[in-house]
Amino acid sequence: MCAAASPRTPGRSHTRSRGKPSRCDHQKVPGRIRQLRSHRLFELVLTLAVAFGLAACVQAYALKPYRIPSGSMEPTLDVGQRVLVNRLSHRLGDSPGVGDVVVFHPPRSADAQTCGDGHAGAGTGRPCDRAVPHEDSQNFIKRVVAVGGDTLAIVGGHAIRNGRPAHEPFAAPCGDESACDFPRTIHVPQGYVFLMGDNRGDSDDSRYWGPVPVSWVIGRAFATYWPPSRVGTMH
Repeated sequence: MCAAASPRTPGRSHTRSRGKPSRCDHQKVPGRIRQLRSHRLFELVLTLAVAFGLAACVQAYALKPYRIPSGSMEPTLDVGQRVLVNRLSHRLGDSPGVGDVVVFHPPRSADAQTCGDGHAGAGTGRPCDRAVPHEDSQNFIKRVVAVGGDTLAIVGGHAIRNGRPAHEPFAAPCGDESACDFPRTIHVPQGYVFLMGDNRGDSDDSRYWGPVPVSWVIGRAFATYWPPSRVGTMH
């Protein structure tokens, strides 16, 4: 506790030595330091909380990293390579276009390579034109080769879109004849995209399980950030 003030002596002014804090002042200094430290700690915690919150929002709504799990996109993307996916533009209504590399949810029949149309898909000479109407929770990454309203056939592993061979310098040579040729033409439904891996001879894609709704697309891959030797934008 602070000491009580000394009673004034009649006829004398009651003064305090300059430059020397009173007994009360000495006791207040540690308390002020504790307050400052407490405020600084609170500001640090608040700053970190806001930073983590913003990072979570960015990942949830704008950008998200993905790791390439298979060789279906070689030579464009290698196994273990990491890409950044723009989720925001898709949420704002920017539909994927031909040539875009996108991350999406496939139909549940993808692992079994089952087409929703029993007269299309593997062994029929006709690309699958209809997926089963159930979305899978796993993530795939492929390239858009046709969009709603397009006609599509596949010859030599390359898309024949609206009667014209697509320019696809990124595609690996197709060595598997059963994956290379689906010469019978299909129509891609409105609101859907047809997706193929760049490794045309070794990719589980829309040829077998059909085009997917645009609503199943998560976003467009626009850059690769790992390994350092592959850092750059997507083409």
